[in-house]
Amino acid sequence: MKQSKSSHYGRPAFLFDLDGTLIDSVYEHTLAWREALEKMGIALPTASIHRRIGMSGGLLVHAFEREAGVKFSSAQVERMHGLHSAAYKKRSQQVRPLPGARDLLLELSHLHVPWAIATSGKLKDAKPSLAMLKLSAKVPIITRDDVEHAKPEPDLFLAAAAKLGVEMPHCVVVGDSVWDLLAAQRAHALGVGLLSGGFGENELERAGAYRVYRDPADLLAHLDEVGVRGE
Repeated sequence: MKQSKSSHYGRPAFLFDLDGTLIDSVYEHTLAWREALEKMGIALPTASIHRRIGMSGGLLVHAFEREAGVKFSSAQVERMHGLHSAAYKKRSQQVRPLPGARDLLLELSHLHVPWAIATSGKLKDAKPSLAMLKLSAKVPIITRDDVEHAKPEPDLFLAAAAKLGVEMPHCVVVGDSVWDLLAAQRAHALGVGLLSGGFGENELERAGAYRVYRDPADLLAHLDEVGVRGE
């Protein structure tokens, strides 16, 4: 998506997280991580695992180590990621786009609003979810493979904005987790939260969300509140 002239006249560019924001996959990832941990002899509460979804893989593992009171070797970390990928793949048939996700993206394109997707997942893991959205090959996709650090570092969103040719203060970051919104703040972008990943409205607002909506369909119905007017 190339930057259009309209973005110079007040319309922002949109940078979307993927899991929990456009794709209803957060709980499948949570259960996959629980299965991976259990196969390594680690039992953590499911709710505790859920609170970490959206973090970079390295920080996620560090959080698991802290909560379990253990230290994983590099070989164990690699095994854990492999177990998670396998466990998530088993559940992938249950994953669907969130309500309004594709309609929202189509409407932004129709209005010539630049947008991109920035996910903490690696491309090989994100491909099935991206395929569900039936995206044009021209859509900028930034994954963990493209940056040094993932969320809550701002690298993913900075790279996505650079692909669009838009400065961060002219971007709206849309995400479902506090990690997305923390990264948005650090990138000096406006943050918009969605409840579709399981974080509460107050949590997202405390993390810096300017507005919070139920899901992509709700955001689509309120685009005027985030600076996008119809034709």
